Amino acid sequence: MDLKTKITKLHYNKSANGILFNILKFCSIFYGIGSGFKNFLYDKNILKSQKVDAYVISVGNFTTGGVGKTPIVAEIARYFVDKGEKVAIISRGYGGKLNNKNVNVISDGINLYYKADMAGDEPYWLAVNLNMCAVITCSNRVKAAQYAIKKLGVTKIILDDAFQHRKIHRDLNIVLVDSEKMFGNENLLPAGPLREGMESFKRVDKLVVVSKNINHTRSEKLAKIMGKKQGIATYVAKIEPDYVYNIMNGEHLEKGAEITALSAIGQPEQFYQFLENDYQIIEKRTFDDHHQYCLNDIDDIKGNIITTEKDAVKLALLNKTNIYALKLKTCLDIENLLN
Repeated sequence: MDLKTKITKLHYNKSANGILFNILKFCSIFYGIGSGFKNFLYDKNILKSQKVDAYVISVGNFTTGGVGKTPIVAEIARYFVDKGEKVAIISRGYGGKLNNKNVNVISDGINLYYKADMAGDEPYWLAVNLNMCAVITCSNRVKAAQYAIKKLGVTKIILDDAFQHRKIHRDLNIVLVDSEKMFGNENLLPAGPLREGMESFKRVDKLVVVSKNINHTRSEKLAKIMGKKQGIATYVAKIEPDYVYNIMNGEHLEKGAEITALSAIGQPEQFYQFLENDYQIIEKRTFDDHHQYCLNDIDDIKGNIITTEKDAVKLALLNKTNIYALKLKTCLDIENLLN
């Protein structure tokens, strides 16, 4: 087990202890001071968020790892596109080879300019799956937003994973919470998964509990409790498996087949649980989040492989015919969330 995996396990262990945890806990003190001081400067208007000439929505979370932002960002984008708005999604482009100090137009809503290895898996997936919606990567969200407005005529901007990025003003702050993982051991980085303290709830406009399960009872109860406790309008996003398709030809894979489950995402446990309901998993092969695949990673797998759609955009570059992706469906009251 590598160090990153060990630390991730500690993040979601409420009984975490030991030498490594104590070292991380000590480091968390300094992280908390830095994070708290930055937020203090913004809260007191010593540092000011910059407004741009478009309606800006941030979709983010309190913790590291995969909460389920990408499909929800996609649903919000579709909502505005269907209303005739010119929409751009701005992502940091983590995991891609492009220099994210530059403004990189992955898609202008019509043309696709980069592949997954260059763009990053999440921006590429968004670009491929959304029509008439621009996808841009850049670490400077203000610069990217200004480009989108001036060059592409954008009226609505969706910031993917930008709750902690306060340099740009947002009109709506949406924060997601994983119904199963919640806030892990409730420690700040690096001892825990929290990017900032729970006092940051005061900046949240809408809260979404993400239910990556077949039974959504727990999530619905949790949403009611959190909404009442925090005084924030809270919704449930139900993310469920839809079907499994071949990433090369689109053919569906019949249920009950023997498969190797493959992933490189922040929190793969729920993905594996989805597959266990319908398929016989012979092996689970897990890589670090945003892993760039090569043939050596999968060449020894003879049977069918099922992966996530996020991983599929990179695996497609390997031109293997035995790779399938799990298609998920998202059920969320977008109308009320955005109004």
